[in-house]
Amino acid sequence: MERQVAFIALFAALVAALGLMPQFMLPFGVPVSAQSLGVMMAGVVLGARRGALSMILFVVLVLAGLPLLAGGRGGLGVLAGPTVGFFLGWPFAAYATGLIVEKWGKGNLLIAGTFASIVGGIFVLYLLGVLGMAVRLDKSFMEAASMVLVFIPGDVIKAFVAGFVLQGIAKARPSALLSRG
Repeated sequence: MERQVAFIALFAALVAALGLMPQFMLPFGVPVSAQSLGVMMAGVVLGARRGALSMILFVVLVLAGLPLLAGGRGGLGVLAGPTVGFFLGWPFAAYATGLIVEKWGKGNLLIAGTFASIVGGIFVLYLLGVLGMAVRLDKSFMEAASMVLVFIPGDVIKAFVAGFVLQGIAKARPSALLSRG
């Protein structure tokens, strides 16, 4: 149990650390950052439940005021911004990613981890993120979706990175993969 709590906290910290990497803001208020990679990795390494819990911990810390989002953002004001759907979607994305690895991660882990990250970390996350953008920016769903198309190539690369990380951890430290045990 202590080990699982430590991993949950570790992945929340990983997402915070990825927010420190240089990022830039697009004209409509959405930052390009590496934090979604952490969300994908939380799911593929920790599994559905623990991956979602790590992202819930992160969300709570940010809403409590810690400046853990890209660009040093934090606090309740995050809920008023155009990225609210992405931010609140992180637990759902980690859950979906982890669930896929749990169900189909017995074979080729590179493929399973990459596929899971594309479904959970891109499709699920973008669905919620675009909904949030549409509401916050007073746009149609399709207008908001067209605004985030620029992110897809980078997120596909992140999905492959998450798949490679999953495969590497499975070879080096298989007991660290909570998504498979």
